[in-house]
Amino acid sequence: MRRGNVYLLIFILALFGFALWSIVPLDRNVFGREGLRLGLDLAGGSYLVYQADVSDIEPENRDEIMEGVKGVIERRIDALGITEATVQIQKQEGEYNIVIQIPGIADIEKAKEMVGLFTVLEFREQDAEGKWIPATGTVTVNGEEKELVLSSRYFKENTYVTVDQVTRAFLIFEMDETGAQLFKQISTRLIGKPLAIYLGDEPLRGEDGRIIAPTVDEVIEDKGQIRGLSLVDAQELARVLNAGRIDVPLGRLADGEFEPSVPLYERTVNATLGQDSIRKSIMAAVIGIVLLLVFMLVYYRLPGLVACLSLGIYGVVLLGIFKLVPVTLTLPGVAGFILSLGMAVDANVLIFERTKEELRGGRSLAAAVEAGFNRAWTAIRDSNITTFIACLVLFWLGGELGALMVRGFALTLFIGVALSMFTAITVTRTFLRLIIGSKVVNNLAAYGVPAQTVRNTK
Repeated sequence: MRRGNVYLLIFILALFGFALWSIVPLDRNVFGREGLRLGLDLAGGSYLVYQADVSDIEPENRDEIMEGVKGVIERRIDALGITEATVQIQKQEGEYNIVIQIPGIADIEKAKEMVGLFTVLEFREQDAEGKWIPATGTVTVNGEEKELVLSSRYFKENTYVTVDQVTRAFLIFEMDETGAQLFKQISTRLIGKPLAIYLGDEPLRGEDGRIIAPTVDEVIEDKGQIRGLSLVDAQELARVLNAGRIDVPLGRLADGEFEPSVPLYERTVNATLGQDSIRKSIMAAVIGIVLLLVFMLVYYRLPGLVACLSLGIYGVVLLGIFKLVPVTLTLPGVAGFILSLGMAVDANVLIFERTKEELRGGRSLAAAVEAGFNRAWTAIRDSNITTFIACLVLFWLGGELGALMVRGFALTLFIGVALSMFTAITVTRTFLRLIIGSKVVNNLAAYGVPAQTVRNTK
């Protein structure tokens, strides 16, 4: 028995043990993750599409601006603790849409309320009648005077909260150049007066239900602080301000007018439907795998048993990869997983058929196995390369068209096929070498080749 095969066996068993430890049970917290990440179609949730108003942006700058918008939305979603949400850009004929999937939030109104946090925070002052109106000022931007509304667009992303000795919270912020001009002008005229913070048409309220409207105590330019907030309110406001700003209005275009913060399309996926999809997918996978294992055992005997063991290792390691990367598992992704499993079996079939041909030709077991792997390798390699190319094309098209389900299928199929090459060429080969080298089973019938079918080469 070669020492190299023993080392390979130790590596394979260690890899299998680590993968098994990481996924059993599936809700075990490993490397900060809990359970497999399920997509919208399996976990249920909300699907929202917002149209971006890019009319004021030069065409050559739109792609870059929209990538920035996508990044800001992702950071803000993460700030809300919804790490499984997905944000994509759809581009078609010069128009841009933002597609947002929020698994686990089946209440569409709640999802839209969360999306409301993506809009810019606006500061408002009171007029003579006590009505809250936008706080505006005239500033010079690029040599041109403009009247602007004081908003979170001009905050730098370094806001933080500090607490004094009597546990009062202070929100410390810093403005960019335009914001410094604007804030100086507005704060100068509002000393001793309140300045409220609005999200759309609704004022921000603290945990006590009161409107957040701190009093301006001094002239503020590039730096300042907000006092009078509870620690919870200050921390929440800091998270939103640090999540970045969106330079493009999101909403929908209806009857020639742009309606901000109104989804172009919305859909709710019921969690029960997702659970039903999981149940049916698992049932289909179990039936297919059982039939597959029976066929391999009956037709290929001992090599079939080895292939079944390799497939078991393949499945456990693949689930470990899905959990630790992590990969968002959708229903098409499950289909990609099952398809890759079939391709892993296909590789073993090619190898075993080549091996049986060599055995019938009169070769020894060891020589026949090596020749079988070598002869089958080119066919396995070429077929898998074409599959990889197809996966890359599907992944790219899915991103361009916003078809996230297609991307999920392509990603899981790509990972699965890559891993199937490892299990077929390395794991199965190592097991067979060890069995043949130990001379535990030498009867050719155990390898699916009756003795009477072997040619006598003497």
